[in-house]
Amino acid sequence: MRDHAQSTDYVPVGATVIEDTVVPARMPWSGRVDRGDYLVFVDLEGQQAIDFLCFNAHDPRERYHAPNTIKIPGNIYLGLDSVLWSVRARKMMTVVEDTCGGHDTIFGCCSFELDDVRYGARNPRACQQNFESELVRLGLDPTLVAPNVNFFMRVPVDADGSAAIVDGWSRPGDHVTLRAEMDVLVVISNCPEEMNLATGTGPTPVRAIRYRNRIGETQ
Repeated sequence: MRDHAQSTDYVPVGATVIEDTVVPARMPWSGRVDRGDYLVFVDLEGQQAIDFLCFNAHDPRERYHAPNTIKIPGNIYLGLDSVLWSVRARKMMTVVEDTCGGHDTIFGCCSFELDDVRYGARNPRACQQNFESELVRLGLDPTLVAPNVNFFMRVPVDADGSAAIVDGWSRPGDHVTLRAEMDVLVVISNCPEEMNLATGTGPTPVRAIRYRNRIGETQ
């Protein structure tokens, strides 16, 4: 964990930092974000995809839903003011700050099985398995893994439908801040992929900051 004083680049003056964690390369992380609280992800070294899922903290059957998140605004990319919608078409989180933009909603996560098909080899870890192991650790059903957001990863889609990951999309220090619109449980995999461009020259650490900012709110 880093000194909370270093959160000041990403957290408003007067806000209360709940957690400030550096997530090691290739590893999962999870945390609860209460309604009205904030979660910041920082790409510390640049071009490091963060595979992201969120669930209703009181009923994990209500989870992030990629099709609703795409269909409601009519856009496949996430950026400032984008809303992450649930399978029940309710707002889960909103992007309130974003220095990168163009975050992917369609490519999902890597897995051992997908590596076998695409590359004929496996990474030491994979996002699907990271998600599953973190859900089990939290006492949740691993089958709750669904198509996820890939923060800091861009996947352009051409007119003919072809798509590929862009090299070098995010820069060191890029960050995205989300506000919880309900009590959510967030689960991420700090992508361990080494055989495509999702992690540039290789997986690196990222940072997760949870904070509460009640300044100016009415009771």
